[in-house]
Amino acid sequence: MSRAPRVAREQAVAVRHPRETATLVGHAAAEAMLLDAYKSGRVPHAWLIAGPAGIGKATLAYRFARFVLAHPDPAAPAVQAATSLAVDPDHPVARRIAAATEGGLLALQRTPGEKSDTLRTVITVDQVRETVGFFGATAGGGGWRVCLVDTAEELKYPEGANALLKILEEPPQRGLLLLVSHAPGRLLPTIRSRCRLLTLRPLAEAEVVAAAAAALGRPADDPGLLSAAAEADGCVARAIALSGGPALALRERVAALLDQLPDLDPRGLHALGDALERADRDVVEAFVETVRDWLGRELHRPPQDLRRLAPLADAWQRLDTAARDALTLNLDRRALVFTVFGSLAEAARG
Repeated sequence: MSRAPRVAREQAVAVRHPRETATLVGHAAAEAMLLDAYKSGRVPHAWLIAGPAGIGKATLAYRFARFVLAHPDPAAPAVQAATSLAVDPDHPVARRIAAATEGGLLALQRTPGEKSDTLRTVITVDQVRETVGFFGATAGGGGWRVCLVDTAEELKYPEGANALLKILEEPPQRGLLLLVSHAPGRLLPTIRSRCRLLTLRPLAEAEVVAAAAAALGRPADDPGLLSAAAEADGCVARAIALSGGPALALRERVAALLDQLPDLDPRGLHALGDALERADRDVVEAFVETVRDWLGRELHRPPQDLRRLAPLADAWQRLDTAARDALTLNLDRRALVFTVFGSLAEAARG
């Protein structure tokens, strides 16, 4: 097989939806915790799987859902003997989940709008209300019904969040809710308190290198890949995106400007805005992800003073709104840079 087809094929594998992904890189302790809880027969009805974006949270959630639906009896010998949540990709449940046709799984995620292929900005309240009929139906073969929310902070606030809270307050029999979250601090405290928290850490740099190298068909000592993994904050998908070059250079430029906060460098911001104006969408998304990473670190940095957290949360909201407008409405990206860094400077001073 020639090198080019191999790379193209493996890149396609790398961007598969988590429901199609049969392997999990890292997170062995988290996987063991889910498996042990299920084996015990006293598995919590709701889990909040939290951690930075792109490190495998949704992949783990689908992996758990796949295992539970494929093995509905926790006391079965196959479950008790299991050492991981792996399910054969040829198993009927695995095939149905990959094809999004599994009746025992309801996935709540942003969907395209009625008049556009562009994804909605939120998970709507009508989507959340589908859980009532879903959990009210009898699961086939006496099995489970699993609702997976990816991501929980994208629930329409407050209607969608409150609708989900009602389900959490009255958990259904043999029902399982798996909430994926990049920023659990943005969720309602009442939602967090009704879930078992499972926090995933960023992957080790060596794990990122190994997974990205396999996906791209490159040697693990490829200089570009090593540089990308070092900047990827434990995220394989980000390492793959950064390994192309422009996004990595952009990320390094943004990181330098972030290091100067709360001071602003007008000349540097103008140069960044000009670069984004000429850049592909992937580079703009790299800018947004770099800022989100900075905000995530600041939100988790002690001390957790509410007076400090409020402006950071506000800056995150402004970033999401400004980025969405710039990408979907094709607005001036220079304005995006100054809007975002203005709010970051305010948050850093707070």
